[in-house]
This record gives sequence, C-alpha cells and structure tokens, in this order.
Amino acid sequence: MSSEDRNSPLLSLAIEDVNALRAAHMPFIVNGALFVPTPRRYRLGDEVFVQLRLMQDPRGLPLAGRVVWITPGGASGGKPPGVGVQFGDHDDVVRQRIAAHLADYPDDVDDTYTL
Repeated sequence: MSSEDRNSPLLSLAIEDVNALRAAHMPFIVNGALFVPTPRRYRLGDEVFVQLRLMQDPRGLPLAGRVVWITPGGASGGKPPGVGVQFGDHDDVVRQRIAAHLADYPDDVDDTYTL
C-alpha cells in the first residue's frame, strides 16, 4: 500500500450536545467506544488517535484507541460512514467525562450512528 492510500491515524470529533453524544456513544463495546464520522477507510484493529471535544468544553481530550466498528459509505438506514473507536485502558478521563454528561439519561437510544 502506498503512502497515498493510507489514512491518517489522526481524527477529530466535536460533540456539541447530549443527543449527539448519545448517538455516538457505544456502551456495548468493552471499555466503551465512540463513533467518529469520517469518509476515510480503516480496517478493524487499526490504531487511531482522536482529538475529542465534548459539549462546550474548550479543552480537547486525547483518545487513543482501536477501530472496532466500520460503517461504510452508502450503509442502509442512512447511517453516516465512519468508525467506532474503542477506548483504551488508559482513557479513564474520557470515560468519566462521557459518563458525567450521560448520567441523567437512559442507555437506550432510538437513533444511533451504529445500530
């Protein structure tokens, strides 16, 4: 594979509200995960780094994880293309911030980016 064919392991995700966070959150994955919309192609197991910004927090949160979900372009149900990035064991701060934002909401979501 040439360097032009490879996708950058760097992604960014800005989540502006709780509904978007609920749609991106993947609690059914061990350690948790977030769906990152992207047209880039990845393979399961690829290591990626996400610069995450939650709600109005101006500080970004670094997230280093692995691709555990792939939604290709043109997926059924109008789901956007992208990847699910599983949190690593060291991503406690990210997990805690997400849990704090979702604490008052049930886990069941009707419209997610993945299921």
